[in-house]
Amino acid sequence: MRNKLQPLLLATLLTLPFAAHALPEDQQQPIHISADRASMNERTGVTVYSGRVEIVQGTMVIRGQRVELHRTAAGNVERIISTGKPAEFQQQPRKDQALTKAYGERMDYHVTQQEVTITESARVDQGQDSFTGERIIYNMEKAIVNAFGSDTDAGQRVQMVIQPKSGGN
Repeated sequence: MRNKLQPLLLATLLTLPFAAHALPEDQQQPIHISADRASMNERTGVTVYSGRVEIVQGTMVIRGQRVELHRTAAGNVERIISTGKPAEFQQQPRKDQALTKAYGERMDYHVTQQEVTITESARVDQGQDSFTGERIIYNMEKAIVNAFGSDTDAGQRVQMVIQPKSGGN
């Protein structure tokens, strides 16, 4: 029974559109999902993948040990939660920019807002620049990174490494 259900789950999910605002071509690319296991709840619209999960659509890649994919009643993907050590997210914002890569133990991607919240050992790399903290919120559409340290005095502080731009400024 399980082996007969997996192709159906994959076929159903490959038809779901991501509303990405990064590279326009990403939206037109097929979605490829691989995992060791998948479980779909049609009533709640939540599909849970576990075991070396990878979701790829164009330049967007999400990896984790466990990924929850939440859909609206219309079948559109509205939220993706990925956990792992680390969970990973990457996407190319524009053709003239390098890949943006994010790492953390938990990522909560709100697709329609184009916002990823990374928590627990969070890190975002944009080209040669990097941002680390306890929590990072990355808005892809606005290209804004907000990093937050731990609430405790001895906890993790925000660290940024910003490379000089070429051109003498």
